[in-house]
Amino acid sequence: MKCPAGHDSTASDYCDVCGVAMPAGASPATAPPEPAAPAATECPSCSAANSKDALFCEACGYDFTTGSMPRRADTPPAAPAAADTGNISPALSTGWVAEVWIDPDWYADRGGTDQLPSPGLPDVVPLKNTSILIGRASKSRNITPDIDLSSDTGISRRHAQLTTDGSRWWVEDLGSSNGTYVGGAVDALPKTPVAAGQKQEVKTGDRIYLGARTRIVVRKAAPGEV
Repeated sequence: MKCPAGHDSTASDYCDVCGVAMPAGASPATAPPEPAAPAATECPSCSAANSKDALFCEACGYDFTTGSMPRRADTPPAAPAAADTGNISPALSTGWVAEVWIDPDWYADRGGTDQLPSPGLPDVVPLKNTSILIGRASKSRNITPDIDLSSDTGISRRHAQLTTDGSRWWVEDLGSSNGTYVGGAVDALPKTPVAAGQKQEVKTGDRIYLGARTRIVVRKAAPGEV
Protein backbone atom coordinates (compact mmCIF):
# COMPACT_ATOMS: atom_id res chain seq x y z
CA MET A 1 0.00 0.00 0.00
CA LYS A 2 0.98 3.66 -0.14
CA CYS A 3 2.60 5.54 2.76
CA PRO A 4 1.41 9.07 3.76
CA ALA A 5 4.09 10.47 1.44
CA GLY A 6 2.69 8.54 -1.54
CA HIS A 7 5.36 5.81 -1.83
CA ASP A 8 4.53 2.15 -2.51
CA SER A 9 5.76 0.20 0.53
CA THR A 10 6.00 -3.51 1.23
CA ALA A 11 6.42 -2.87 4.99
CA SER A 12 3.43 -2.34 7.34
CA ASP A 13 5.22 -0.40 10.13
CA TYR A 14 7.48 2.15 8.41
CA CYS A 15 7.72 3.01 4.71
CA ASP A 16 10.67 1.14 3.20
CA VAL A 17 11.23 4.07 0.81
CA CYS A 18 11.17 7.18 3.03
CA GLY A 19 10.85 5.77 6.58
CA VAL A 20 7.62 7.56 7.57
CA ALA A 21 5.26 5.66 9.90
CA MET A 22 2.59 3.73 8.05
CA PRO A 23 -1.13 4.21 8.93
CA ALA A 24 -2.57 1.83 11.48
CA GLY A 25 -3.87 -1.37 9.95
CA ALA A 26 -1.65 -1.09 6.89
CA SER A 27 -0.76 -4.32 5.18
CA PRO A 28 2.31 -4.97 2.93
CA ALA A 29 1.90 -4.49 -0.77
CA THR A 30 1.50 -7.66 -2.70
CA ALA A 31 4.15 -8.30 -5.34
CA PRO A 32 2.83 -8.99 -8.84
CA PRO A 33 2.74 -12.67 -9.80
CA GLU A 34 5.76 -14.11 -11.58
CA PRO A 35 5.21 -14.53 -15.35
CA ALA A 36 4.76 -18.09 -16.51
CA ALA A 37 7.98 -19.71 -17.64
CA PRO A 38 8.14 -20.41 -21.38
CA ALA A 39 7.72 -23.98 -22.56
CA ALA A 40 11.01 -25.88 -22.46
CA THR A 41 12.56 -28.88 -24.18
CA GLU A 42 14.42 -31.40 -22.02
CA CYS A 43 17.88 -32.37 -23.29
CA PRO A 44 18.02 -36.18 -23.80
CA SER A 45 21.71 -36.13 -22.83
CA CYS A 46 21.81 -34.13 -19.57
CA SER A 47 18.08 -33.45 -18.88
CA ALA A 48 18.64 -29.66 -18.81
CA ALA A 49 15.70 -27.47 -19.85
CA ASN A 50 16.14 -25.57 -23.12
CA SER A 51 13.86 -23.30 -25.13
CA LYS A 52 11.70 -25.08 -27.71
CA ASP A 53 13.56 -23.44 -30.63
CA ALA A 54 17.05 -24.26 -29.31
CA LEU A 55 19.36 -25.96 -31.82
CA PHE A 56 21.72 -27.27 -29.16
CA CYS A 57 21.68 -27.70 -25.36
CA GLU A 58 23.02 -24.70 -23.48
CA ALA A 59 24.28 -26.97 -20.67
CA CYS A 60 26.13 -29.79 -22.48
CA GLY A 61 26.11 -28.78 -26.16
CA TYR A 62 23.94 -31.70 -27.36
CA ASP A 63 22.92 -31.04 -30.97
CA PHE A 64 19.12 -31.34 -31.32
CA THR A 65 19.43 -31.27 -35.14
CA THR A 66 21.75 -34.24 -35.59
CA GLY A 67 21.22 -36.01 -32.29
CA SER A 68 24.91 -35.95 -31.41
CA MET A 69 27.26 -34.40 -28.90
CA PRO A 70 29.60 -31.65 -30.18
CA ARG A 71 33.28 -32.15 -30.87
CA ARG A 72 35.58 -31.79 -27.89
CA ALA A 73 36.48 -28.18 -27.11
CA ASP A 74 39.91 -26.99 -28.23
CA THR A 75 40.78 -25.32 -24.87
CA PRO A 76 44.37 -26.35 -24.01
CA PRO A 77 44.22 -28.92 -21.18
CA ALA A 78 46.25 -28.56 -18.01
CA ALA A 79 47.95 -31.89 -18.69
CA PRO A 80 49.08 -33.34 -22.05
CA ALA A 81 46.19 -34.88 -23.97
CA ALA A 82 45.82 -36.94 -27.11
CA ALA A 83 45.34 -34.97 -30.33
CA ASP A 84 41.77 -34.28 -31.46
CA THR A 85 41.97 -36.65 -34.39
CA GLY A 86 38.71 -38.54 -33.93
CA ASN A 87 35.30 -37.26 -34.92
CA ILE A 88 32.89 -38.48 -32.23
CA SER A 89 29.70 -37.69 -34.15
CA PRO A 90 27.73 -40.52 -35.85
CA ALA A 91 28.98 -41.83 -39.17
CA LEU A 92 27.05 -40.98 -42.35
CA SER A 93 25.21 -43.84 -44.02
CA THR A 94 25.32 -42.13 -47.45
CA GLY A 95 28.26 -40.65 -49.32
CA TRP A 96 28.90 -36.90 -49.25
CA VAL A 97 31.91 -34.82 -50.25
CA ALA A 98 33.05 -31.23 -49.99
CA GLU A 99 34.68 -29.60 -53.01
CA VAL A 100 37.25 -27.09 -51.75
CA TRP A 101 38.16 -24.43 -54.31
CA ILE A 102 40.53 -21.48 -54.50
CA ASP A 103 38.20 -18.71 -55.67
CA PRO A 104 39.91 -15.73 -57.38
CA ASP A 105 36.73 -13.60 -57.18
CA TRP A 106 36.43 -14.13 -53.43
CA TYR A 107 40.15 -13.38 -53.05
CA ALA A 108 39.72 -10.08 -54.93
CA ASP A 109 36.61 -9.19 -52.94
CA ARG A 110 38.44 -9.83 -49.65
CA GLY A 111 41.39 -7.67 -50.73
CA GLY A 112 43.91 -10.44 -50.10
CA THR A 113 47.59 -9.55 -49.88
CA ASP A 114 49.09 -13.07 -49.95
CA GLN A 115 50.04 -14.42 -53.36
CA LEU A 116 47.07 -16.28 -54.86
CA PRO A 117 47.93 -19.91 -55.75
CA SER A 118 46.76 -21.28 -59.08
CA PRO A 119 43.08 -22.23 -58.67
CA GLY A 120 43.31 -25.51 -60.59
CA LEU A 121 40.90 -28.33 -59.77
CA PRO A 122 39.13 -28.53 -56.40
CA ASP A 123 40.23 -30.77 -53.56
CA VAL A 124 37.49 -33.33 -52.90
CA VAL A 125 37.18 -34.14 -49.19
CA PRO A 126 34.96 -37.08 -48.14
CA LEU A 127 32.47 -36.18 -45.39
CA LYS A 128 32.22 -39.26 -43.20
CA ASN A 129 30.35 -37.97 -40.12
CA THR A 130 27.28 -35.90 -39.27
CA SER A 131 29.45 -33.15 -37.77
CA ILE A 132 32.42 -31.74 -39.71
CA LEU A 133 34.96 -29.25 -38.32
CA ILE A 134 36.43 -26.69 -40.74
CA GLY A 135 39.62 -24.90 -39.72
CA ARG A 136 43.42 -24.86 -39.57
CA ALA A 137 45.38 -27.63 -37.90
CA SER A 138 47.32 -26.90 -34.71
CA LYS A 139 49.53 -29.46 -32.95
CA SER A 140 49.96 -27.26 -29.88
CA ARG A 141 46.19 -26.91 -29.43
CA ASN A 142 45.38 -30.49 -30.51
CA ILE A 143 43.16 -29.42 -33.41
CA THR A 144 42.84 -31.62 -36.49
CA PRO A 145 39.94 -30.33 -38.65
CA ASP A 146 37.97 -32.68 -40.91
CA ILE A 147 38.37 -30.05 -43.66
CA ASP A 148 41.89 -28.69 -43.14
CA LEU A 149 42.37 -25.24 -44.69
CA SER A 150 45.79 -24.52 -43.17
CA SER A 151 47.06 -23.02 -46.45
CA ASP A 152 44.54 -20.15 -46.16
CA THR A 153 45.81 -17.69 -43.54
CA GLY A 154 42.35 -16.08 -43.31
CA ILE A 155 40.93 -19.23 -41.70
CA SER A 156 40.63 -19.52 -37.91
CA ARG A 157 41.75 -22.66 -36.05
CA ARG A 158 38.15 -23.67 -35.36
CA HIS A 159 36.43 -21.63 -38.06
CA ALA A 160 33.10 -23.30 -38.82
CA GLN A 161 31.15 -26.52 -38.45
CA LEU A 162 29.01 -28.44 -40.91
CA THR A 163 26.21 -30.63 -39.57
CA THR A 164 23.68 -32.84 -41.33
CA ASP A 165 20.63 -34.98 -40.64
CA GLY A 166 21.64 -37.22 -43.55
CA SER A 167 19.81 -35.28 -46.26
CA ARG A 168 20.20 -31.57 -45.43
CA TRP A 169 23.29 -29.64 -44.35
CA TRP A 170 23.81 -26.61 -42.10
CA VAL A 171 26.86 -24.43 -41.50
CA GLU A 172 27.65 -22.65 -38.24
CA ASP A 173 30.37 -20.06 -37.72
CA LEU A 174 32.32 -20.81 -34.52
CA GLY A 175 33.28 -17.21 -33.80
CA SER A 176 35.91 -16.97 -36.55
CA SER A 177 37.95 -13.82 -37.16
CA ASN A 178 36.87 -13.31 -40.78
CA GLY A 179 33.40 -14.83 -40.83
CA THR A 180 31.57 -17.48 -42.85
CA TYR A 181 29.35 -16.59 -45.82
CA VAL A 182 26.79 -18.52 -47.89
CA GLY A 183 25.69 -17.61 -51.40
CA GLY A 184 23.86 -19.20 -54.31
CA ALA A 185 25.62 -20.53 -57.39
CA VAL A 186 24.31 -17.74 -59.64
CA ASP A 187 24.15 -14.99 -57.01
CA ALA A 188 26.62 -12.17 -56.44
CA LEU A 189 29.23 -12.75 -53.76
CA PRO A 190 27.57 -12.62 -50.31
CA LYS A 191 28.20 -9.58 -48.14
CA THR A 192 26.53 -10.61 -44.88
CA PRO A 193 28.21 -13.32 -42.79
CA VAL A 194 26.40 -16.12 -41.00
CA ALA A 195 25.76 -15.01 -37.42
CA ALA A 196 28.25 -16.70 -35.09
CA GLY A 197 26.68 -19.57 -33.17
CA GLN A 198 23.64 -19.82 -35.45
CA LYS A 199 23.09 -22.54 -38.04
CA GLN A 200 22.21 -21.64 -41.63
CA GLU A 201 21.00 -24.25 -44.06
CA VAL A 202 23.25 -24.90 -47.06
CA LYS A 203 20.93 -25.75 -49.92
CA THR A 204 21.80 -27.68 -53.06
CA GLY A 205 24.19 -25.63 -55.17
CA ASP A 206 24.98 -23.12 -52.40
CA ARG A 207 28.57 -22.04 -51.93
CA ILE A 208 30.28 -21.47 -48.60
CA TYR A 209 32.87 -18.67 -48.68
CA LEU A 210 35.43 -18.23 -45.93
CA GLY A 211 38.98 -17.12 -45.27
CA ALA A 212 40.95 -15.13 -47.80
CA ARG A 213 40.22 -17.26 -50.87
CA THR A 214 38.29 -20.46 -50.03
CA ARG A 215 34.99 -21.63 -51.48
CA ILE A 216 33.33 -24.90 -50.43
CA VAL A 217 30.50 -26.78 -52.15
CA VAL A 218 28.86 -29.71 -50.36
CA ARG A 219 27.35 -32.37 -52.63
CA LYS A 220 26.51 -36.05 -52.78
CA ALA A 221 29.43 -38.22 -53.77
CA ALA A 222 29.57 -39.68 -57.26
CA PRO A 223 29.70 -43.48 -57.58
CA GLY A 224 33.11 -44.72 -56.46
CA GLU A 225 34.17 -41.27 -55.22
CA VAL A 226 34.08 -42.18 -51.52
